[in-house]
Amino acid sequence: MASNLSTRAVRTACSSSKAAARSLATAIPRRTFATGPESSTGETEQPRWSYTPPRAKAPFSLRLHSKRPFFHVNSDPALLDQFYIRMLGNDGDKMLSDELKWLAVTHKSFDQGRRGFNDRLAFLGKRIVQLQTSLALVQSSEAATTPANPDPYGRTPFSHPALDGLRSLSPETKSFLTDRSKLSELAQKYEMQNILRWTPRKPDDLKASGLELVLAHTMYAVVGAVSLEKGGHIANKVAQERILEPLGLKTVS
Repeated sequence: MASNLSTRAVRTACSSSKAAARSLATAIPRRTFATGPESSTGETEQPRWSYTPPRAKAPFSLRLHSKRPFFHVNSDPALLDQFYIRMLGNDGDKMLSDELKWLAVTHKSFDQGRRGFNDRLAFLGKRIVQLQTSLALVQSSEAATTPANPDPYGRTPFSHPALDGLRSLSPETKSFLTDRSKLSELAQKYEMQNILRWTPRKPDDLKASGLELVLAHTMYAVVGAVSLEKGGHIANKVAQERILEPLGLKTVS
């Protein structure tokens, strides 16, 4: 009899705790992660790239009384479209969606990363550029004329035209051809620095703030964005024609 009473008491306590948990869950508003612009009213939604999400804003400024000078960042879509035309060619401004165009040129230092940033796009784009660099080195006609070291025993090693380019394929060669400084110079020819969204550590000294690294990083991000939106075939052409060939590495389609 006593065991039955204790069992009933335990069941009653469990049911009451579950009911309390349900009421608490309904009382607390559920948080969701938005992938697009939020709109609590029926008004026109703002583009996601143009504002900081309200829930991501700090209750107060973390740089109150900061003496750091103001650094202007582009917010003009027309200026951004002109950059994509310069880098991607005619109709380059129509190759990507508006959201992806802004994301590709946004560094994680801008707005503390609250509007998204281009790290994943740059990771993908760098792999594509490195692959195309390797293929260009293997297929290079200059590599086939490179003399091989003579064999001390007079043996003739196996040779084939498809294997001659392997002599030029090395991590050092690829790093030299796609050096950060070279990518940065090419990015400046495309005037990427005018539309880059980032927050330099020293606004009065961009070089010391890492402008060279950020520009090279963003070049990879643009290639990654093209791959995401248009596929690998188009991204390969962009890497070949808009990055490697201007750097002096001829590619074979």
